[in-house]
Amino acid sequence: MDKILILSWNVSPEIFRLGGFSLRYYSVAFMLAILAAYMVLDRVFRRERVPPGTLDRLLVYMVTGTLLGARLGHCLFYEAAYYKTHPWEIFLPVAFHNGQIEFTGYEGLASHGAAIGMLLAAWRFSIKYRLSLTWILDRLAIIVPLAGSLIRIGNFFNAEIIGVPSTLPWAVIFTRVDAQPRHPAQLYEAFCYALIFCWQRYRYYQAPRPGQLFGSLLLLVFTTRFCIEFVKENQVAFENGHLLNMGQILSLPLVFLGIYFLKFYKVYGER
Repeated sequence: MDKILILSWNVSPEIFRLGGFSLRYYSVAFMLAILAAYMVLDRVFRRERVPPGTLDRLLVYMVTGTLLGARLGHCLFYEAAYYKTHPWEIFLPVAFHNGQIEFTGYEGLASHGAAIGMLLAAWRFSIKYRLSLTWILDRLAIIVPLAGSLIRIGNFFNAEIIGVPSTLPWAVIFTRVDAQPRHPAQLYEAFCYALIFCWQRYRYYQAPRPGQLFGSLLLLVFTTRFCIEFVKENQVAFENGHLLNMGQILSLPLVFLGIYFLKFYKVYGER
């Protein structure tokens, strides 16, 4: 095994700490994801002469839906047994252990839950402001891979969602986890999502028919997720020994939905 290129990753997830407050790279990556998404959509909305203020209102819906969906998705899909007996910890950034209160932040966000939350938020937004849901989803489909790429970089700094052991020369040793060289699965996803973003942006300027951008987003992102899961460690113990893990099981319906939008979806109304 060529050990020359193997990276030993021991960077602290915290940029700095002041008392009980700490700023993490993941938080910065999440904020950059929102900012980058806003900047790209702002250009799209200006190009299409969307009324001022629409993007700001949409942003509120999307951030709220994403965070709630991601949090609930993690709690229900991955740790349902724990949160069944600790329901207050779903929404409170603290844990109660032996009578002690421990500030934990919101540990645990699931991308599939975020996807569901965004869909529901987009649906609600389309009803309230009388916009085509398909039109909204197609525009969101441009920026979601960009945001996902930045968030996966944040996961890398957190040394979470790690890959299985690997002998490849670009394997990474996450020293906060163990001394085993592993697939940098977070960077695989970040790179793939960045490529998907470039493709989605290119396709947008080709003026595809309604539903095509959203369909290609679902097909490309969740096929990528399904495949990369094979080189990831399982996130929770109940996945061990199963042919497919939870991430792959949740990806399959979204892949099929993407195929539906690409091949069979027909629009019955416009924005």
